[in-house]
Amino acid sequence: MIIQREKEILKIAHLLKVNPVVGIIGSRQVGKTTMARMIASKSKGEVTYFDAENPEDQARLADPMLALKNLKGLVVIDEIQRLPEIFSVLRVLADRPLSKTKFIILGSASPELLRQGSESLAGRIAYTEIEGFRIEDVGIEHINDLWLKGGLPRAYLAKNLSDSFSWRMDYIRTFLERDIPQFGININSTTLRRFWTMLANYHGQIWNSSEFARSFGVADTTIRGYLDRLTSSLVIKQLQPWHENISKRQVKSPKVYVSNSGILHNLLNLRTMHDIESHPKLGASWEGFVLGQIILRLEAVRNECFFWATHSGAELDLLVVRGRKKYGYEFKRTSTPKITPSMASAINDLKLNELTVLYCGNKTFPLAKNIRAVGIQNIVKDITPL
Repeated sequence: MIIQREKEILKIAHLLKVNPVVGIIGSRQVGKTTMARMIASKSKGEVTYFDAENPEDQARLADPMLALKNLKGLVVIDEIQRLPEIFSVLRVLADRPLSKTKFIILGSASPELLRQGSESLAGRIAYTEIEGFRIEDVGIEHINDLWLKGGLPRAYLAKNLSDSFSWRMDYIRTFLERDIPQFGININSTTLRRFWTMLANYHGQIWNSSEFARSFGVADTTIRGYLDRLTSSLVIKQLQPWHENISKRQVKSPKVYVSNSGILHNLLNLRTMHDIESHPKLGASWEGFVLGQIILRLEAVRNECFFWATHSGAELDLLVVRGRKKYGYEFKRTSTPKITPSMASAINDLKLNELTVLYCGNKTFPLAKNIRAVGIQNIVKDITPL
């Protein structure tokens, strides 16, 4: 299967034109290195590649200034979170007048990477996040495979479901036992595995620190620290709540999602589509998968995406706020979408410009003024970037 990722390549190429440094971040094995090599293959000038996990490259970068200052063209540094001292060197090199050298740095969004990058390279670096294969990459006819296996390239491209499931299980173990300690996170791997599995069972629900803390017998602040560390490593997503100045009491805690649907299914021990369709988390799994694909499709950034809910029961799965406009999205695993009281409340209370209902079908049609239903088969055709 040929996977097309031209949209992401063009985005990174544009960022390189206007920034001396571009950071490609994403969870392990999401395709950052492959993406960087594809961009490098299109470069007309010199290309120099460093892998900070390679002992030979670590030796070459023992004196970063000496190793980097005379390089021309494009310089790629992979797994840069292992060498945080390079950030201050990149700041100096990026500030050189008339320099035509461009840097691509790749990292797994560890706390060290984000902190060092923001402190040392402010105003010089543009970050873009890679999240694995999208529906438009694999084709709409493969949407169920993408949902089941997730978008991590090796999991999706495995020869069969058994190989994909085994690879994802190895990924989980390696992440907990090797990657987490490298990020400076000193939490027992067994404890973090249990916590991650519990989050899988709460996928798509509103975060409740006290409930998790009671289960683990620790303080609320400790359990919140676990959540934030997995979020920083991009294996968990927190969708923040939106607040309006209205009379209704509104939810103020985030929703939590396992970032990758394939990893979610492994944590829940769901090996086949039949397993998913007979599991209580079917609707939540589908919602999280489509929500992630919609955010990518809209090209929405993190500070534009929210959910909205009131204590009286009204809720909106996704609210995208861009400037003064508000767009709502609901995800219904049904073949017959209908307007619900919750949708009507969201339209009226939030003053939405448009509400889109994604459902399991292949037609697009209006449900009411400013409300339309879009079948999941039409997601590429009828959902366009904002």
